[in-house]
Amino acid sequence: MSAQAQMRAMLDQLMGTSRDGDTTRQRIKFSDDRVCKSHLLNCCPHDILSGTRMDLGECLKVHDLALRADYEIASKKQDFFYELDAMDHLQSFISDCDRRTDIAKKRLADTQEEISAEVAAKAERVHELNEEIGKLLAKAEQLGAEGNVEESQIVMDEVEKTRIQKREAEEIYRNSMPASSFQQQKLRVCEVCSAYLGLHDNDRRLADHFGGKLHLGFIEIREKLDVLKRLVAEKKERRNQDRLKRREERDREERDKLKKRSRSRERRKRQSRSSSRDRKIKTRSRSRETHHRPKSHSGSRSRSRSHHRSRDRSRDRSSKTKSSRDKERSSKDRVSRDHSRDRERKHKRNNESTNGKPEGRSSEELEAGEI
Repeated sequence: MSAQAQMRAMLDQLMGTSRDGDTTRQRIKFSDDRVCKSHLLNCCPHDILSGTRMDLGECLKVHDLALRADYEIASKKQDFFYELDAMDHLQSFISDCDRRTDIAKKRLADTQEEISAEVAAKAERVHELNEEIGKLLAKAEQLGAEGNVEESQIVMDEVEKTRIQKREAEEIYRNSMPASSFQQQKLRVCEVCSAYLGLHDNDRRLADHFGGKLHLGFIEIREKLDVLKRLVAEKKERRNQDRLKRREERDREERDKLKKRSRSRERRKRQSRSSSRDRKIKTRSRSRETHHRPKSHSGSRSRSRSHHRSRDRSRDRSSKTKSSRDKERSSKDRVSRDHSRDRERKHKRNNESTNGKPEGRSSEELEAGEI
């Protein structure tokens, strides 16, 4: 990369897409789905492993340092929760790497001679010491490059101690196996980057591996994955707490509303009761006032006149009913008298006929008697 390109990338990373008013670059935002969220968080495997034996090539999504700068500025005011997307991306990549490591272990188990569990444990001890030596050498070289000569010398002293332990472990491993089998190269798969390591690799080979960009890149990816997992867990917990708080606030508001409604109902009930009492009191007072109010002369006169008229009418009705009753009684008495006279006549006639007397009176006497 030329110096001009480096300077442009540095400015993009510091100031973002709006540093030079380039409208073509402002067409896409960091929130676009086409932008790599792992790149915004500086943890994309395509960037970390570029130039290594496992170079993944260009990422399918957009990588731009200016967009990363825009995201860093905007994330101070708002949480976009891009850690979840980046965590899923890295988790998928590490799962594929672990799957390749398991396949390589099975292939080695099929091709190499079988050894007992005791011998395998001794060989594993030699591999562990080799790995420790390689890491210490890589650390010492890094400290020397940074100018920390004293700390680098301390690390080299630890390397010498580890080398002594390795020689002792190799002697134990050699004595536990036949000479023909010991001369065979024993391989081991690196648990971090799935590369092959030899049991008899020299220190330079181990230092190149453990201090190399591939191994360190995988260490960086795994460490960033752990950090993202912790951040996502913390943010989820914080979101759950905020959700619970909002729910409690809503419940509290609903309870307050219900209390206000019940209070308003009680208030309306009390008001209706008081208004009904007031009405009753008013009606009672009005009835009392009308009862104790002095009567006017015109009203009394009209009432007396109406009273006399009604009394006269009742008297007329009673006289009429009495006269009608008297007529009915007189007609009834007349009919009863006629019946009694008829019975007496019949009785006399019967008596005369039995005694031999001439039959009754003449018609004129009878008529006179009837009269």
